[in-house]
Amino acid sequence: MRDPRMEAFVQQVRAQTDILAVVQGYVPLKRKGNRYWGCCPFHNEKTASFSVVPADGFFYCFGCHAGGDAFKFISLVEHITWFEAVKRQAEQLGIPLPEQKHDPREEARLRELDDLRKVNALARDFFHNCLTVTRYGAAGKAYLAGRGITEEAIARYGIGFAPDAWSKLSDAFQKRGISERLLVTAGLAVRRERGEGIYDRFRNRVIIPIADERGRIVAFGGRALEGAMPKYLNTAETPVFNKRKLLFGFDRAHRAIASEGYAIVVEGYMDAIAAWEAGVSNVVATLGTSFTEGHAALLLRRAPRIVFCYDSDAAGQEATLRALAAVRGRAAEVRVLLLPDGKDPDEYVRTHGAQAFRALVETAVPAPTFRLRHVRSHMTDSVEGRRAALREMLPVLAELDEVTRAAYVRQTAAELFLDEGIVTDALRRFLRQGGAEQVQSAAQQRTVVRRGDDALRRAGREIIAAIWHDSALLTEILSSVPMEDFPDEFIAQLLRAMAAHLAAGGVLDAGFIAAQPMAAGSELTRAIVEEGRTEASYREALGLLRRTCLTHALARHTRRAEEMMQEGKEGYIDELNEVKRIQDEIARENLHA
Repeated sequence: MRDPRMEAFVQQVRAQTDILAVVQGYVPLKRKGNRYWGCCPFHNEKTASFSVVPADGFFYCFGCHAGGDAFKFISLVEHITWFEAVKRQAEQLGIPLPEQKHDPREEARLRELDDLRKVNALARDFFHNCLTVTRYGAAGKAYLAGRGITEEAIARYGIGFAPDAWSKLSDAFQKRGISERLLVTAGLAVRRERGEGIYDRFRNRVIIPIADERGRIVAFGGRALEGAMPKYLNTAETPVFNKRKLLFGFDRAHRAIASEGYAIVVEGYMDAIAAWEAGVSNVVATLGTSFTEGHAALLLRRAPRIVFCYDSDAAGQEATLRALAAVRGRAAEVRVLLLPDGKDPDEYVRTHGAQAFRALVETAVPAPTFRLRHVRSHMTDSVEGRRAALREMLPVLAELDEVTRAAYVRQTAAELFLDEGIVTDALRRFLRQGGAEQVQSAAQQRTVVRRGDDALRRAGREIIAAIWHDSALLTEILSSVPMEDFPDEFIAQLLRAMAAHLAAGGVLDAGFIAAQPMAAGSELTRAIVEEGRTEASYREALGLLRRTCLTHALARHTRRAEEMMQEGKEGYIDELNEVKRIQDEIARENLHA
């Protein structure tokens, strides 16, 4: 349910916000005409493609396609939620936040989340002090020294040590008034199976604090000493810790990821820390779980490239394959870094240094190449073995665009010792039997992939911009190009959203864009900020969409007429008449084009 007070608050903040002043606090801009240009803060570039249009209140990058209003900019650059950006801007402007009324259950939930973060922060200090200023930390110091972790790094990352005792933390915290229930909920303690009371979850382990995107401590990772199992132990999931959506070090690395234009993903926090200490800042780590779609979405908001650098052993390679599956279907450049000599990233960086590691990153191979090498590595040297390997590669080849696919068909044939014609024929059969549709469907379930910037897409943005400035044009557009026959599905989705919003009495403004998915919001923003909009360009765009729509309809009705004739159905005459009508209309449209 809408809160009128909150909506009025957002509108007040928006009305008093100068997007130019906001952006210039982060990006040097130069004026050209009615807009300002600079290098994008969200990806690495040398030529300015980032544009701010103060009159419209929007920014847009023609390189990485980030776009939106001032709140969207703040949320992206500071990596906070949209509403947190609104509140931050309100604080800057001296606008008080309206008091929010929550029901008792919601109030209790918010208090618990705050309490969990506070107790985790206290636990970080407890573990760090145990390591650095008490006798309990001697074993932890020795282990860290052996891993090349300096005292400065220990302080920088808040590294600590859990004493080899059953309830050192639990006893200390309960004496300070922290309840058993809160300690258990935070994942710091475990209830005894027999009898009453709790005991510490982390014991005799080096402790690594785990922060959320905003740098708040939400969990811990513990590395066992003296061969205890499991070797690594993380906090169990809690109301503030979801390891499927959180990456270790993202709070530290997100600016470097945006600056470098890519993220390096490693398996463990020691791998990440070693990279940071060597000067490689754009590194994050998974937390004892497979790389997920949530992780992919988190990284791709910052940069369009992901480089996976997992251990070189069999388990690491299998983890890499699972990670690649999580990114499949997303508009991303994905590569895999293969470390030599079976080393993990931590060992390689400590042995060879940052410069060697950076040079190695440049050798990272595209995801299809890695998958082909993996298939080749376990292929048996027999006819059936080669056939099995080819079957494994067919879905990989089907995912690729035609140009890339042709190159990988040749590469696959060479690696699997097969004739290129055999690979081509097998792929053709796979595609004909629905393989392409299955691959595409799986990709679409993960994300909406934006199509290339072709003439139809540009025409779609033209009419979106026209509707934005005059919503009455929507009726004219849909009478000319019906929604169900719209030639660009992505633009059709945007038009449906605009039509539904207007029908519900809404207005097309920055708030509407903020409510859309990221890809949709970026395309809407681009439509608004692009230059050269005129009545003539609008008419030209509408004409192109109309002619394309008619061409698609002609093919559909022609195909239907042929099918009905073959099946002996009388209705084919009506279909032929419709074909003739469409042909005449196309002729008229072309005459006036």
